Amino acid sequence: MPEEPAARVGVLVVDDQEPFRRAMAAVVEETEGFAVVGVAATGEDSVAAVAELAPDLVLMDVNLPGIDGLEASRRIREQPRPPVVLLLSTYDEDEFERAGCGAAGYISKAALTPDRLRQAWQQAAAPGVSPG
Repeated sequence: MPEEPAARVGVLVVDDQEPFRRAMAAVVEETEGFAVVGVAATGEDSVAAVAELAPDLVLMDVNLPGIDGLEASRRIREQPRPPVVLLLSTYDEDEFERAGCGAAGYISKAALTPDRLRQAWQQAAAPGVSPG
């Protein structure tokens, strides 16, 4: 009997800059148990993509055209069965205020590595959901 594939954490990558989307997607793909299920370049597109793709995790840039990442996170968290949202930006974590947006955490773009992604997911994810 063939072995069933391990459950993977589906990730939506949201950033308005193509190089950062590629870099974030590369980190996700390098992280065991995680897979990119979609990308978006605006806050509005991210809200629509969550409704369509039902990712487990959204990596959300803070500075986006149109509605910013904070407002997009609020709207995503209002959806039925919302994913975990982690904010990313070039700001250091201690320089950044995310209160009220519903995001589970914050990672500086410079600090995003497979280990940091896995750690943030484990801290934020619902019980019983684990990559791999």
